[in-house]
Amino acid sequence: MDWKSRRVTTLLEAALLEDKAANDITTALTINPALRATGTIVAKQPCVIAGIGCISAFLTLFAKLSTKSPGRFDVISHPEIFDGVHVKKGQAIAVIRANAASILSTERVILNLMQRMSGIATLTNEYVRAVASVKSKTKILDTRKTIPGLRALDKYAVCCGGGLNHRLDLQDGILIKNNHIALGGGLPLVLEHALAGRKPGQIVQVEVRSPEELNQAMAGGAESILLDNMTPAQVNKAVKLIRKSLPKATIEASGSMTLKTVRAYAKTGVDFISVGALTHSATAVDLSMKIAANP
Repeated sequence: MDWKSRRVTTLLEAALLEDKAANDITTALTINPALRATGTIVAKQPCVIAGIGCISAFLTLFAKLSTKSPGRFDVISHPEIFDGVHVKKGQAIAVIRANAASILSTERVILNLMQRMSGIATLTNEYVRAVASVKSKTKILDTRKTIPGLRALDKYAVCCGGGLNHRLDLQDGILIKNNHIALGGGLPLVLEHALAGRKPGQIVQVEVRSPEELNQAMAGGAESILLDNMTPAQVNKAVKLIRKSLPKATIEASGSMTLKTVRAYAKTGVDFISVGALTHSATAVDLSMKIAANP
């Protein structure tokens, strides 16, 4: 993750401005502006960490927004603690040494983002491990069901958990879904148009929900087929048909996937399973920051 990219810094700056971090009246009235302190971010539950880089990024942006320079800061973490690592309850994730006011004023935005990102990474890793437990080579994918404005960070967190990214946005790939089929004149016609009009190197994926649509997608030469809202038995049957008809096509299963059902889908031999819950339903992990004045 490039924490200095314009896209990411815009998001982080918006968070600081939303919280009026540079106008923290409580800290301004109660804390000596020259006081230096140490803040330690601690995991209050076992989890997979994501977002450590946001600490330095937030502090750097806060310094630019502040009317008074908060001075230098250091963010220190153990060499074995980085994004994607499993941590135990009570384990220190990172230590911040900086002006006390800057730590207090950025504490909440730092924790908010790391808690969300680590929650996504942790849930993703649970799905990855569930699939691995049945000795399947199926990969876990995310979707575009992300918080508006936070997609880049949400999808990065999925990677930290061991998952893979599906399309980043609508320009990133061709995926013919049921509404395209309904509005575009039927699956055969929209697939024909997509294959004819695509740019070199673009793969055309088609979402199918029935045996009829599957047959149409295979007959039309779809290069990737998404089996949506089918039972594991239906997916298993479809995989066999696709492997025989279109041996080079990739196969994805989707639709209300849960940790209870994902193993059964992985056993069908699909290449990918996409899980919207990774980013729209992940529970934030519990992190805290302990702050103490420097001697």
